[in-house]
Amino acid sequence: MAAERDRLSRDEAITVVTLETNVPKLAIARGLIQRFRAIIRNQAHSDLEHWLIDAAGSLVSSFAAGITKDQRAVAAALVQPWSNGQTEGQIIRLKLIKRQMYGRAKLDLLQARLIGAT
Repeated sequence: MAAERDRLSRDEAITVVTLETNVPKLAIARGLIQRFRAIIRNQAHSDLEHWLIDAAGSLVSSFAAGITKDQRAVAAALVQPWSNGQTEGQIIRLKLIKRQMYGRAKLDLLQARLIGAT
């Protein structure tokens, strides 16, 4: 449902059209998702407020409510050139390695595995 129509296979496009026809709320949610992706890609922070109003009563309302709680941070993320993506990626990698080793080792082996993994 989140993929752009031109990136769907023929069967996927037929499935999406069928779902949207039979469940109109899904069509609205899909449109909202596409609009949100466009806001992120185009860094159109001025459109965020309108999107939040439109999304409030839809199937993506819980997602919109989360964005509303921290709207200033989301708007700043759209206009600022900085990103914590690299940091988040390293944290996720560390957690993955730790979960793979769950119950098998202590901190010294985890440290050796992290140094060996880089």
